Amino acid sequence: MHDRVAAAYERIRPLVRETPVEESAALADRSGATVLLKLEHLQHTGSFKFRGASHKIALLTAGQAARGVVAASNGNHGLGVAAAARARSIAAEVFVSSSVSPAKARRIESLGARIRTAGSDPLTAELAARHAAESSGRVFISPYNDLDVVAGQGTIAVELDRQAPHLDAVFVAVGGGGLIAGIGASLKSISPDTQIIGCWPENSPVLYQCLQAGQVIDVPEKPTLSESTSGGLEPNSVTLELCRNAIDRAIFVSEDEILAAMRLVLEAEHWVIEGAAAVAVAAFRQDAHRWAGKTVAIILCGRNVSPEVWRRVV
Repeated sequence: MHDRVAAAYERIRPLVRETPVEESAALADRSGATVLLKLEHLQHTGSFKFRGASHKIALLTAGQAARGVVAASNGNHGLGVAAAARARSIAAEVFVSSSVSPAKARRIESLGARIRTAGSDPLTAELAARHAAESSGRVFISPYNDLDVVAGQGTIAVELDRQAPHLDAVFVAVGGGGLIAGIGASLKSISPDTQIIGCWPENSPVLYQCLQAGQVIDVPEKPTLSESTSGGLEPNSVTLELCRNAIDRAIFVSEDEILAAMRLVLEAEHWVIEGAAAVAVAAFRQDAHRWAGKTVAIILCGRNVSPEVWRRVV
């Protein structure tokens, strides 16, 4: 997988933004650790998802591009696909569930994608989108269940290794697993001593429970501020095996901890981050005592906060 990530990095380098790494004194306070923030929320469209979408679209043949692409997303992946498709003048259709934030749906449309609503949850929309793609001969771009998309997300690790070598740990929020699978698979090859810490909301530990079961299962969820990591896993997802090999430890955080992390980053670092990014921050805060004298990185994976969540933050 590392070779695939390295090739993806060279392929999308002209398209994506190399996001900065900044040290956080506020998060290091009282922990004795050096805490680095990978500012992926400054990526185009406001999240890391633009990387995977850009890589998948860069690999399309002329015929595939002419037919257009289909995706499913209630937010960041849809934004990434819409923006990457528009940059190549490719038609994009994005399936959303009825639970989508209206503001996020409007933003996806503003980037030129057509919106289709299917079902009341993200997994139902995802399965409907895949069916629509297959029946129309278009390429389906999964938010996580695609090795090319995972490789695109993993390009963050290539940048991290150059910007902050010799990391002791990287904290990554987990939804479908594409981000942590890409980062973990790449870093395991180039920095095998770096621990990959999977960070979940207590209310939505879907991939973790699937890993425990050894297969994709239906996992009950509760509402979470980490909107971008919620939703079920598609059957036979490639991320299940990748994450089994990539994740060293798991940490679970409460909704109160997520909210506190969003507020801390806003007040101390002056960054607006979404709930998924705050999951990784909250996980480090819970685990900070382990990292005295060591250097860790936290992936701030996105900034696209829905108005509903933002009202709770402020």
